[in-house]
Amino acid sequence: MSFPPDSKTSPGLTRSDGARLSKSKFLSGLQCLKRLYLEVHSPELATEPDEHQQAILDMGTEVGELARRRFAGGVLVTADYRHPAEALRRTAELLADPQVPAIFEAAIEFERILVRVDILARMSESTNAAGRWRLIEVKSSAKVKPAHLNDLAVQAYVLRGAGILLERASLLHIDTQYVHEGYELDVERLFALEDLTDTVMQRLPDVQARVAEMKTILAGSMPAIEPGPHCQTPYECPFWQHCTKDKPTRWIYYLPGGDRTIQSLVKLGVQTIDDIPANFQLTVLQRRVKEGAEWIGPQLKALLERVQYPVHHVDFETYMTAIPRYAQTRPYQVIPTQWSNHIETQDGHIRHEEYLCCDPIDPRLTFIQTLLDSVGPEGSICVYSPYERAVLEGLATAFPRFERDLRLVIGRLWDLLPVIREQYYHPAFQGSFSIKSVLPAVVPNLTYDELEIQEGGMAAQAYVRMVFDETDWVEKLRLREALLRYCAHDTRALFEVRRALLHMARATSSG
Repeated sequence: MSFPPDSKTSPGLTRSDGARLSKSKFLSGLQCLKRLYLEVHSPELATEPDEHQQAILDMGTEVGELARRRFAGGVLVTADYRHPAEALRRTAELLADPQVPAIFEAAIEFERILVRVDILARMSESTNAAGRWRLIEVKSSAKVKPAHLNDLAVQAYVLRGAGILLERASLLHIDTQYVHEGYELDVERLFALEDLTDTVMQRLPDVQARVAEMKTILAGSMPAIEPGPHCQTPYECPFWQHCTKDKPTRWIYYLPGGDRTIQSLVKLGVQTIDDIPANFQLTVLQRRVKEGAEWIGPQLKALLERVQYPVHHVDFETYMTAIPRYAQTRPYQVIPTQWSNHIETQDGHIRHEEYLCCDPIDPRLTFIQTLLDSVGPEGSICVYSPYERAVLEGLATAFPRFERDLRLVIGRLWDLLPVIREQYYHPAFQGSFSIKSVLPAVVPNLTYDELEIQEGGMAAQAYVRMVFDETDWVEKLRLREALLRYCAHDTRALFEVRRALLHMARATSSG
């Protein structure tokens, strides 16, 4: 099914009144009309992307550039978003040149909607579609998502309206079944191309209606839309902090649990957690959040005393990228790069051991060998969440000669998270059982505030910078020290939380 053009105009700049839309702003409008309004009229109110979010954006850029290799002879429109007229003019030249097989970042505008098309590929004469084009959106994700369909639909609407003979609409995304053989990347196998023409075609009438709605909103005053679950779906809204800055600390949307419960409470007129009716059905965790009191479960002491010495408090740091870097690895495969181990002996002595790969090589083999040496054959291995187990399972599969030893390590894992979740609650948790929430409540003098790296996403990005991007050895050393401090802090936190809870449980039991 092809897309017949809606307009006899030539591709290029068309004028009408009102603010210019783009495909990203159109998607913002689908998520929330208030977000769209703020992006156009008050963009300075947005929160800047953090390092983790910026890394995701950078990964998308890298994937997009790599995808172009599949289209030999394609030409890039280099004019950026600050120079739309130049980009539109250059695109029109390339569209008119039959020798150009593909255009990268083609700029097309229709009714003041400007889109930049990742890849606009000319259909070959052998397909009986001479003079027609294929719209290809490139994504770093591993599958088609609903937002991608909307992305393609608004582009198809603009291209069709601008008079381009659009034959197909497709998504080019990462194929996680591709295995890197260790030489040059095979871009034909790294990507999967999915034709979505029929689905996109069905969405075009809705695009036209939504565009009209968005233009009306932008021409008027800011819509009065309350923040809620839609602010996080399909993407986290950059105006979340602005829109929630005046909300109370016990705002109902801070109640943990599913959106259905929160929406039911909102319909009852409930604005804060304290206003929840006494007879409203809540989960155990939601009830504890509402009560806001410390609670110690009857089994806390017994569960904490099940550990066997020496107790190893272990944490892993990993990273994964859309583009595999090592032989026999896949896109988005988890690569462990670092571990920390605080070891407590029966007499209360503590020692710390650690490992961090600082070279641009596959770190997994050395990771395994050093970890096995550190944990030895005895003692419980205290972790926080099932993540370390999953990493070890992956390593056991990838390196069969270490499978037996790694399975023995897995058998010694002792997860502190479910113990706390089932047997202890502190109001300072505010419904969260992450170690970042638990630590300051249980061990107030030990926090993450002084650390440059404060969570795993930041650690992953710092690792990639240190190993693959940074050339200044001073900066490399600084990142290395920041990574070591962060991972060591995680395992120190594990030890301190376990010890504090054990003292608390024993005191409560004896009292």
